[in-house]
Amino acid sequence: MDAMGRSTKSSSEGSKTGSNAQSADAAGGSDFLQLDIGQAPAGGRTAWLADRLRAAIADGRLPVGTRLPASRVLAGELRVTRGVVTEAYRRLGESGQIAGRGRLGTVVVAAPAAPAAPHESVTPAAPRDSALDAAGPGPALFASAVRDGVVDTLRALPCRIDLSPGLPDLAAFPRTAWVRAERAVLAGVTPADFGYGDPRGALALRRAVVGWLARNRGIRADPDEVVVVAGVAQALALLGGLLREDGVHRVAVEDPGSLGARQQLEYGGHTVVPVPVDAGGLDVGALRASGARAVLTTPAHQFPTGVVLDGERRRELLSWAAGGGVVIEDDYDAEHRYDRPPVPALRSLLPDGVCYAGSVSKLLAPALRVGWLLVPPDRLDAVVRAKRYADLGNGVLAQLVLARLMESGELERHLRHVRLRHRRRRDAMLRAVRARLPGARVHGAAAGLHLMVTFDDRGTGLRDTDLAAAALARGVKVHPLSWHRLTPGPPGLVLGYAAGAAHDIEEGVALVGEALRGLAPS
Repeated sequence: MDAMGRSTKSSSEGSKTGSNAQSADAAGGSDFLQLDIGQAPAGGRTAWLADRLRAAIADGRLPVGTRLPASRVLAGELRVTRGVVTEAYRRLGESGQIAGRGRLGTVVVAAPAAPAAPHESVTPAAPRDSALDAAGPGPALFASAVRDGVVDTLRALPCRIDLSPGLPDLAAFPRTAWVRAERAVLAGVTPADFGYGDPRGALALRRAVVGWLARNRGIRADPDEVVVVAGVAQALALLGGLLREDGVHRVAVEDPGSLGARQQLEYGGHTVVPVPVDAGGLDVGALRASGARAVLTTPAHQFPTGVVLDGERRRELLSWAAGGGVVIEDDYDAEHRYDRPPVPALRSLLPDGVCYAGSVSKLLAPALRVGWLLVPPDRLDAVVRAKRYADLGNGVLAQLVLARLMESGELERHLRHVRLRHRRRRDAMLRAVRARLPGARVHGAAAGLHLMVTFDDRGTGLRDTDLAAAALARGVKVHPLSWHRLTPGPPGLVLGYAAGAAHDIEEGVALVGEALRGLAPS
């Protein structure tokens, strides 16, 4: 690609080397978007150009498919160094708005969704309370005691910078490898492959998943034990139905823990029972005392604290499961680790006592809606039956493409690639938090796609929902930690870093710091 793969240093802003560079007093202009470099602030040409391009993509002047000028050409017209243009293009590439297309050059590939008109609702249909309706979808979202649908509502709101947790680097999706694999699959499938398939999923993917789990999670399984599902959400729905049939209506969950997973269980008719999480992970003693017969846990990288279930707790939990308890292991982002060794899945230690759920949502993209579920042998037939009556099975073509990516090694290559990008963005967020949020405690930095930060509220009365609302007013989306709690605890935020470019992360955290200072008592 003409501009995307070259990293430049900030010194290119004022450099006068190269045939395109001119006197600092000279101003250049381009017919392309009527760009006038004289409008750029001193030392801020790259940011100015990137902002102009983003605005043109957002308002439709550069629709998807538009080819951008070659960096050398645009630099010459603007009378700037080529590095200014390549860096601006790189920033838009990191945010997924433009991409290299070989001989086609640099092309617009995605535009932000237009904000809904004032008379339209941006909130998905969900139970609401009067506070949310009266005050509007912004500040009222965080003031409301109603949690049902809040994540979807926040996701739909427009913003400048999104630091919400739960997304990988979507701009890094391996489009070329996916298309190549899809062509190979289509060249080899038979007419029968387009019919109704096995509700457990395509055999090719189940075999590939077995290999993937053996290599990356230490799990030994047979393809017949794997059920392909539409993500962990469907896995929880299927397991929830089985638990109800067994007379289990109370399910223990980690506290703090995933709001979305908790709501999935509640929607299925279960009462969730909070079990505290500390530095060692889930408190198994408290689990025993709760009387719950099932528990949902994230042992490899607890959400949102990031702690790992330690060895002693693992033994205690597996002993609890061996005594008749049901462990549901959500292995949601275990592949993403930076500063610690891998942690084996619980399922690898007790196959007959752990229901294991995973997906490619945090590895490739949630939009694929592909995951897998492994259950103890005595529950397998019931899960397959439930899957059959739920949807007759996932779409086969995407399964076959994913299987090919897994078996060819492309998925491992992609994982290595995004680990490097995620690590750089994690580091950028850590630097920004240290500089902009003094006094904040950082949790879970060694792995995953998000950080949890907590604040000392003694004497301040700080509420994290107020802080999240103030950040949103400045154009930044974050999750208040209290959304993911069932019992009171220190205020905090859950900040995602994987889906945003480093400069956006730094600016977003700076705006959160500004919001925090604005809430400080005078």
